[in-house]
Amino acid sequence: MSQELLITGGAGFIASNFIRHLLKNTTNRITNIDALTYAGNQENMNGFAESENYRFFHGDISQTETLDSVFDRTYDVIINFAAESHVDRSIENAKRFIETNINGTHALLGKVLEGKAGKMIQVSTDEVYGSLNELDAAFTEQHCLSPNNPYSASKAGADLLVRSFFETYKLPLIITRCSNNYGPYQHPEKFVPKIIYNALNNKKIPLYGDGLNIRDWLYVEDHCRAIYMIMNNGKSGEIYNIGGNYEKTNIELIRTILNYLGKGDDLISYVSDRKGHDRRYAIDSTKVKKQLGWEPNVSFDVGIKQTIDWYINNEKWISNALSRSELS
Repeated sequence: MSQELLITGGAGFIASNFIRHLLKNTTNRITNIDALTYAGNQENMNGFAESENYRFFHGDISQTETLDSVFDRTYDVIINFAAESHVDRSIENAKRFIETNINGTHALLGKVLEGKAGKMIQVSTDEVYGSLNELDAAFTEQHCLSPNNPYSASKAGADLLVRSFFETYKLPLIITRCSNNYGPYQHPEKFVPKIIYNALNNKKIPLYGDGLNIRDWLYVEDHCRAIYMIMNNGKSGEIYNIGGNYEKTNIELIRTILNYLGKGDDLISYVSDRKGHDRRYAIDSTKVKKQLGWEPNVSFDVGIKQTIDWYINNEKWISNALSRSELS
């Protein structure tokens, strides 16, 4: 049975991949709203409008008039991907992160409270949990929130708003928290595409600190499948962690990409560590695996090669994304 879905931030990296997944595998009717900031790429939505089940609104979810125009119908599900997500930018200026990540989420919750949506999925991040030491057990859904930078604090604030609306109003709300995503259509300011782009162009690859910070890597298509399963079968009021179960230090990741491209370590440039730089993230996905039967399908070795090849074959996309970033 087809559903009426509202996807926020649908021109971004993960959300555009999610829409692509929906258009390929379902007959759901999709409304996409995106503010088209530098990270919201018009090219990410190429081909979407060809589907009669898709429509697009250009606007900011934190703006009442814009949001009202989108709610000309009642949605079965809102999937809230809309977010400012680059840590370095949040350290420079947190204002936009508060406006989108917290105020925007609050505006959407208001629409659910009005009865304009049957359910809402809040797409969050493992960064809200803070940092782990090397031998610590991976984050579970029971871990306390302990964000260490303005970006993760804004996402934690949004998560707490969602939780409060569930507890106070008993609304059908679910939170997902994922590990670091990689794959096609990710903005080149992010770690994986920046490594690829710089290596392809023989530019220095900046590496914070000692390069031993650890991240758990999740291929974006696996993340999209998990969200779809949670959207259909998840339980209201629950939190679901989604991880790739593939931890790598930053220096290991860089060398993996350099080796695939036939480049050497001479491109690596160690730079001063950034403020609020978490040492390690690791996600325990036991809950979503046991309750919903999700497993990552794409191994890191396969996913990273597919990702590198995509960027090699889409140089124009990268150039356009970098141009928009410079103008923001």
